[in-house]
Amino acid sequence: MKSLDAKLVQLLQDPRDLPFLHLMLQCALVAGLGVGLFFAGDYFWYLVPVYWVLWFAWVVDRFILMLHCTSHRMLFKKQYRALNYVIPWLLGPFFGETPESYFVHHMGMHHPENNLEHDTSSTMRFKRDRFAHWLRYYLRFMFLGLYDLALYHQEKGNKKMLKRLIVGEGTFWLFIAGMALLNWQATLIVFVLPVVIVRTLMMMGNWTQHAFIDPASPEVAYRNSITCINTRYNRRCFNDGYHIHHHVKARCHFTDYPAEFEDNKEVYGREDAVVFDGVDYFQVWLMLMTGSWKGLAKRVVQLPGAPERDEAATIAWLKSRVEPIPATELALSDAAPAE
Repeated sequence: MKSLDAKLVQLLQDPRDLPFLHLMLQCALVAGLGVGLFFAGDYFWYLVPVYWVLWFAWVVDRFILMLHCTSHRMLFKKQYRALNYVIPWLLGPFFGETPESYFVHHMGMHHPENNLEHDTSSTMRFKRDRFAHWLRYYLRFMFLGLYDLALYHQEKGNKKMLKRLIVGEGTFWLFIAGMALLNWQATLIVFVLPVVIVRTLMMMGNWTQHAFIDPASPEVAYRNSITCINTRYNRRCFNDGYHIHHHVKARCHFTDYPAEFEDNKEVYGREDAVVFDGVDYFQVWLMLMTGSWKGLAKRVVQLPGAPERDEAATIAWLKSRVEPIPATELALSDAAPAE
C-alpha cells in the first residue's frame, strides 16, 4: 500500500491531498454498485437499502467536501490535468453534484460576492432562526437557483462560467433522460434523488455558515461566517468547519485550518467572531430552527479579546446576528466613512 501511495502522490499538486485519491477509489466502488442497480432485476429493491447505507454513511459527505477542496486547489499536476475531470464529471453525478454547477456557483459567484447582496445564495435578507425563512430560501434555490446563477453570470459578462453551467447541467439531464429509458427506477435512486438530497444539505450548510452576521460589517469574513471546532464532521470532512478562514483565504489547505485558528485566536476575538465548540453546521442549523439558544450559547467559544458575556448576554448577541439585513441597510453601511 505504501509503495502504491508513493506512486500515486507523484500525480498530485500537493502530497497532502493523497486522502482524496483514497476517497475517489471508495466513491468509485459505490458508483459501481449504483451502476449494478440498473441490472439488478428482481433483487433491485433488496439492494437499494444496502446502496443507500453505503452512500449516506460512507462517502457522500466526504465526497462533497472533496469536490469543494479540489475546486479551490487543483488536485492533479498539469501533465495529468485530464484527471481533474473525474471528480466533477464521472463521480459527481452519483453523489448529487451535477457537472460544473458547483464550481460555477461556489467559485464563480459565492466567493466573489461573499454572501452580500448580489450573492444568489445570500442569507442576509432572511431571519436566520426561522424555519419558514429557510424554507423560502431553500425552495428559491431548488426551483430558481440555476436561473438566478445563469442570470448573474450573464449580467457580469462571465461567458465561460455561463457556458460551463449550461453544458454541465444540460449534459447531466440529457443523460438522466436516456438512463430513465433504460431503467427509470434505478435512475431515480442513483441519480435524481441524490441531487435533491445533496442540494438540500448544501442549503442547510450555507445557511448556517452565514447565519450569524454583524449588520455593521456584513462584508467582513470574521463577522459574516462562523467556525465550528472539535467535531467529528471536521475529522471526516477535511476541516470544513473552519469557514471563517475559508472566506479570509479561500485557497488555504484543509490541513492548515486548525493551526491557523489556534495561532490567530486574538484576531478572531478582536473581530468578535462566532465560534462554536463541539457542534457542526447541521447541529447548529437544527438548534436555530428549534430556538435552542441556551444550547448554542453553551457552545460559544470565549475568544481572547472578545467581550465577556454571561449566558443571557451571549444569547442576546447571537440573536442580534440572525436578524435580516435589508439591502438599503447594507448600502448605508457601505457608504459610512471608515473610522
